[in-house]
Amino acid sequence: MQPFAAVSTPEDARDAARRIGLPCVLKTRRLGYDGKGQCVIRAVGAEGIEATVVAAWESLGSAPCILEAFVPHTAEVSMIAVRAKPRGCEAQTAFYPLTENVHRRGILWSSVAPAPCDPDGKLDSVARGFVQRLVDSLDHVGTIAVEFFVTEQGLIANELAPRVHNSGHWTIDGAHTSQFENHLRAIASWPLGSPTLCVGACAMINLVGLSIEPSQLLARDGARVHLYGKDQRPGRKLGHVTLCADTPAELAPRLARLESLVEWA
Repeated sequence: MQPFAAVSTPEDARDAARRIGLPCVLKTRRLGYDGKGQCVIRAVGAEGIEATVVAAWESLGSAPCILEAFVPHTAEVSMIAVRAKPRGCEAQTAFYPLTENVHRRGILWSSVAPAPCDPDGKLDSVARGFVQRLVDSLDHVGTIAVEFFVTEQGLIANELAPRVHNSGHWTIDGAHTSQFENHLRAIASWPLGSPTLCVGACAMINLVGLSIEPSQLLARDGARVHLYGKDQRPGRKLGHVTLCADTPAELAPRLARLESLVEWA
């Protein structure tokens, strides 16, 4: 487990800074999402590490926080699973393919399934085993997402979301049964649908902060646009676009071209 400390006062921040060092991440304990309520501290100003951490804590509104050691990693992945207890049957769990995620400004930028960083499927197998033990121990029903850092030591879990998850939105177009449908099936005690890919590979890019002309995105072969009907404002997720391809090799260059069209505000 990575070193961490509770921070509620300037004294807490100084003590935590001395013990944990840099790089580190300061996070509010409540109401943090999409890059809000967090601060990655990589370098020390002229005033020193203690003052740097105190200043970061104050920038987050002096709210109760957790200071964590930064985890060196080569990629970020997530495992989306759905557990159900159909009437008259034993519990069943459906696993979607391991998904590789890229973040910008603390917000999910893109998700790709199957995960390009896991060509032999070994990480997928490890993640499934971990999540299976987790949902069984919690007797969980419904969709759940667990995010992991990929490190030299293996997978390190960094977030748990007992619900449908943004990194699983690609399943609407790329899987035989989406995470949303399977969540409803699970809570209704119905059998689960197949979570397998219905295409060779699928990617999703979030649309954040401004409306992009859908025709620009839809002109790309295999692309589908989903808009949420929200009012525009900087940093807000307004929708997403998915891109499907017959193979991962075919998906990669098409995804790069699609990414060049998407701008955030």
